[in-house]
Amino acid sequence: MQPSIDTVRFNETPEGIDLGLRVAGPVPRALALALDGVIRAGLYLILTPLLILADFGLGLMLLAFFALEWLYPVVFEVWKGATPGKRAMGLAVVHDDGTPIGLPASMIRNLLRVVDFLPLLYGVGLVAVLLDRDFRRLGDLAAGTLVLRADGRAQPREAVMAGPVAPPLGLGLEAQQAILSFAERSQRLSAARRIELAEVLTQELGDRGELAVARVRGWASWLARGRAQELP
Repeated sequence: MQPSIDTVRFNETPEGIDLGLRVAGPVPRALALALDGVIRAGLYLILTPLLILADFGLGLMLLAFFALEWLYPVVFEVWKGATPGKRAMGLAVVHDDGTPIGLPASMIRNLLRVVDFLPLLYGVGLVAVLLDRDFRRLGDLAAGTLVLRADGRAQPREAVMAGPVAPPLGLGLEAQQAILSFAERSQRLSAARRIELAEVLTQELGDRGELAVARVRGWASWLARGRAQELP
């Protein structure tokens, strides 16, 4: 089995174009959640003077608490694609095909926060995120949504510039996608990281260093010329 080397998910459009989606991991999501919590806490403090209005004020406070807890994330996700906390962390919520999130999906993923929160501090949600390859909590799985890095939404593959080299026979679709992803991102990686990932992809051949990088780029060029998914 080809090991996973990154958190890029690919979806094919009806036009046959592969779109790369950079899935956000648990750390930026947790930080975004904390920021949203701070924002809501500040709004709660602003509304506290309503309590001087006795029962009427208490009723208004309860309505405000309900709106901030349940409507706050839904409104911002549907309107802006992310809550303020997520936007601050460079994240966005989309359908799992990369399209902007709609009202039904946002409501489902946020209503299920009750389950994800169990037994305490999003314990169930954290376990789900760590077990899922796309870092989805239960709400995301039920709603069919992903949390992405906002700078990685629906990016088409760039052309691969290298001499084509036929990859090994029997290379699976997931491995082909990893090879193409490596080639399009390799120039933005440090030399050490580029070599590390290339050696993962060529480990069965035993290539090391820049030889591994050159081989993977050759495979990517071969695949980018329309031969992907043709391997037996």
